[in-house]
Amino acid sequence: MATNANDLYIGLMSGTSADGIDLALVQFDQQGHHLHASYYQPYEPGLRQAIQRLYQPSDNELDRLGALDKQLATVFADTILAFLAQQGLSASDIKAIGNHGQTIRHRPEQPFAFSCQIGCSQTLAVLTQIPVIGRFREKDIALGGQGAPLVPAYHDAMFRNNASDVCIVNIGGIANVTFLPKQSPAVVGFDTGPGNALLDLWYSHNHPQSEQTIDKDATWACTGSVDVGLLSRMLDDAYFHKQYPKSTGREYFHGEWLERALRAFPLLSAADIQATLHALTAHSIANEVNKLSDKCEVIIVGGGAHNPLLMKMLSDLLPNSNVQTGSQYGIDNDSLEAVVFAWLAHAYLHNIPSNLPSVTGASRSTSLGCLFTP
Repeated sequence: MATNANDLYIGLMSGTSADGIDLALVQFDQQGHHLHASYYQPYEPGLRQAIQRLYQPSDNELDRLGALDKQLATVFADTILAFLAQQGLSASDIKAIGNHGQTIRHRPEQPFAFSCQIGCSQTLAVLTQIPVIGRFREKDIALGGQGAPLVPAYHDAMFRNNASDVCIVNIGGIANVTFLPKQSPAVVGFDTGPGNALLDLWYSHNHPQSEQTIDKDATWACTGSVDVGLLSRMLDDAYFHKQYPKSTGREYFHGEWLERALRAFPLLSAADIQATLHALTAHSIANEVNKLSDKCEVIIVGGGAHNPLLMKMLSDLLPNSNVQTGSQYGIDNDSLEAVVFAWLAHAYLHNIPSNLPSVTGASRSTSLGCLFTP
């Protein structure tokens, strides 16, 4: 690969769905940055289950957290080294790794706010022999912010369109929206609520023997019908009525949250519940987009962009907007967040502000992250 080694970064992302690792190899130059290659490594079922068990308080979690922190770093390192070999590169060709890690708790509202990601950046730096920039959320929280979402600063640099309002909706385990108004330099960004998290959880619960962990193409959901009563009950949750800045995670929208909502609907079929969970994701996104703009370009990225039922629901709920996937704009839907963390690492090393106080609520803008050397 004919590239300048000083310009190459790796972005590493493991999302709230805890399905695997997304890597992006990104080159930065005076014209901007370019995605050279991307890679996805699914987690082994046992590792995924170990991550998900840490989403809620339980016995011996501190010991399990400490061990899993180092185990994940080892998995991250093995994946990165295999990726470099695939690309014909060595560790010395990479300036830095931007490591988001795996979020297991996100508590921005409590008196001593925190956000906890595992996948030890120091261990990763030593095992790969590449500098690592990690712990991106901590400084924003120290400055009074939510520490999330982090992607709007990148969205602003990439997608602003002075001719129309733009909403970028990332549907991972949790869904978030970035709003770029056409007549203002302001940026709004926040988590809208569950994306794929409850869909995947309910599918796995009802298909324990299935080799796949997701309702691919919403095939099962399409056999059910949306129950308006259950949908209304779930949308009554206080989170959907909070004003931004706001952020959430799997530790809020989890199995017990769903069980509480289902208690008043014991006769619903499992497929009807799955269809209604799709509607929950779509309505919670569309409700927020409609508040932000009555007509805009809506760009869907993340795993949810591959879900035809979600896409149809969003198009129906946003009739005045142009709803398309990122791929229709030449964007790699699946690697975008990994690209963002390569960009955040680059921003750290060049002292470029990478948070947006209007999004997170922090008292000032700053360059996020901490450096870990081999």
